[in-house]
This record gives sequence, C-alpha cells and structure tokens, in this order.
Amino acid sequence: MGLALIAIAVLLVWMLMRSPWGRVIRGIREDEDAVRSLGKNVFAFKMQALIVGGIIIAAGGIVTAMGTNVNPNVYVTSQTFYVWTALLLGGAATIFGPVLGAVLFWVVRAFLSNLLPALVQIGWLPFLTTQQSQMLVFVLVGVALMLLVIFRPQGILGNKKELTFVR
Repeated sequence: MGLALIAIAVLLVWMLMRSPWGRVIRGIREDEDAVRSLGKNVFAFKMQALIVGGIIIAAGGIVTAMGTNVNPNVYVTSQTFYVWTALLLGGAATIFGPVLGAVLFWVVRAFLSNLLPALVQIGWLPFLTTQQSQMLVFVLVGVALMLLVIFRPQGILGNKKELTFVR
C-alpha cells in the first residue's frame, strides 16, 4: 500500500508541474520578477504551492501515524536531519529525486547501522563500542551530506544549470 501511495503522490506532483500552474511555479523559482512582470500574482501562487505541499505532507503524516502509536520521542532533530539529507541526495528541485534519495539514504543507513556494530563485535573496530558505532553512523551521514553539498549540490537527479543564476 505504501508504494501505491508514493506512486500516486509522485504522479500527482508530476501532473501538477506539467500544468500551466506548475510552469508558473517553476518560473517563480527561476525569476520571480519576470513572472510578476507577466501579470501573475506571485504571492498567491506561492501560497497555493505551500498549501499543496502541506496537503501532501499531511497525507504522508497520516499514513505514517496510522500504522504505529504516535510518540513525540520518535520525531526528533535527527529525523529532520535524515529527511533533509535524503531530499538533497536525490535532488530538491526534481520530482523523482526525493524518492530516489530516500531509498538510497535508508538503504545505506540500514547497511551501516548493521555493519558497524558487527565489525565492533568481531573485533575489526576495537576502539569503538556498539553504542559509539551507532554515533559513527550519524557522523558518516553528516560527512556525506557535507560532501554532497560541496560536490553535487543539485543532487543525483538535479540539473546543474538550474543552480546557475545569470542576470
């Protein structure tokens, strides 16, 4: 069911971004003054985009909360950090990028979360404890995020031309 909801959300965003409304939103992202000079109400379009994004995020939150008990201890700063890392990994200005970034991020994070404690237990990382190896995963994610922002700020699926701004 989760994959179907992701597919529906991606299809919805894909269709929205190819509509005239989506072209105006992309235009606002590129050059707000040019869109305003064409007679579009930039503030109204920004508010509409905020509302559409909020509806999609609220639907995701509902689906997340349906399967478990809602506990405020789960929604901590590291969760936000992980979501931003996954978003930047795939490409923030793309449609499929956040999905790809989330899949790659959680696969690598799960792999490291299992690999590092196993390496501690067999003695290959004798200078760490199991708890320290979990902290090392957090550090490695932070270093990867820094390297990503430095060397590939547009993400995996992002277009480098969109980051250049020439007036």
